[in-house]
Amino acid sequence: MKLWYQSMSRQKAWGDYNKTLRRILDTVKDPDTEIEVHGITKIGGVADQFHYLDYLESGEVLTNVQVAMRKGFDAFLIGNIGDPGLHAAREIANIPVLALCETSLHLACMMGRNFSLVTINEKFTPRIIDNVNRYGLAGRLAAVNRMKVDRILHLDAGFSDPKARKEIFRQFLKAANANVEAGAEVIVPAGGVVMALLADAGLFQAAKGTPILNGIPALVKTAEAVVKLNRIMGGGFLSKRLYYAPPTPDQIDEIRKYYGNIYPTVISPSLKRKAGGKK
Repeated sequence: MKLWYQSMSRQKAWGDYNKTLRRILDTVKDPDTEIEVHGITKIGGVADQFHYLDYLESGEVLTNVQVAMRKGFDAFLIGNIGDPGLHAAREIANIPVLALCETSLHLACMMGRNFSLVTINEKFTPRIIDNVNRYGLAGRLAAVNRMKVDRILHLDAGFSDPKARKEIFRQFLKAANANVEAGAEVIVPAGGVVMALLADAGLFQAAKGTPILNGIPALVKTAEAVVKLNRIMGGGFLSKRLYYAPPTPDQIDEIRKYYGNIYPTVISPSLKRKAGGKK
C-alpha cells in the first residue's frame, strides 16, 4: 500500500526533524507499505501555532490530497497535531484521510479510561483543547500541562544538540508527570516534533508506568489497518453522507465555473455527455 504523509514543516528549516521522521516511519511501517513524506513548499512551514499561518499552509494540504488521489495513494495522513484541513480533505477525498490529533486521541481512549495532553506552549494549548472538544472527547480529558517552547522551530535543535534534547525531555516529563499526579492514565504528546524526539529516544512511559502514546507510529499503524478495512468494505470506509458529502453532480458545473477544477471525485453531467458521445 502507498501512504502520503503530509508534514506541515518546510524541509530546509526542519532538516534534522525530517531525517528523524523518515527513520521512524521506515522503522514502524509494514514491509510492503510505501510512505512518501511531503512537507510545505509554497508558503510558511515554520510557525503553524498561529491560526492565520496555519490557514495559509492548509491550502497546500488540500491541493496535495487531490494529487495523492490522482497518483493512486491508498490513504492521506496529516502529520500535524492541529489536524489542519482535515474535514475539507475528507470532503474532497475518496480515500481515507487520517490526522495526527484525532487518531491519537481516539487510540488513547482505547488504552485507558482517560487521557491527558502535554502541549508545547501556552499559545498552542487552546487549539488542541478545541480539537478535543470537536471530537467529542472532553469527558475523557483528565489533565493538560504544557512545555515552554514559544518558538517551535527551536525544537529542531533537540535532534542534534544533546543539551537541547535533555532540556526538551525535562520539560516534557515534568508536564507528563504532573498529568499522572492529576489522575491521567495515558499521556499524549501534543506536538509532532516532540513525538519524533520521544520516538527516536524510545521513550514510551512516564511516572508510575503511565503509557505515552506516540502519535507518529500510531498514525501509520492505524492507516495501514484502515486501508485494509477500506478494501474489505469495497472502498466505502469514508462516509459521504452529510458532513463529508461533496457537491452533487447537478451543482458541480456551476461551482467549477467560479472555483476551478475542484472535487475531482464528482462527475458532472456535461462530462458524462462528452464521454457518451465519444463512445
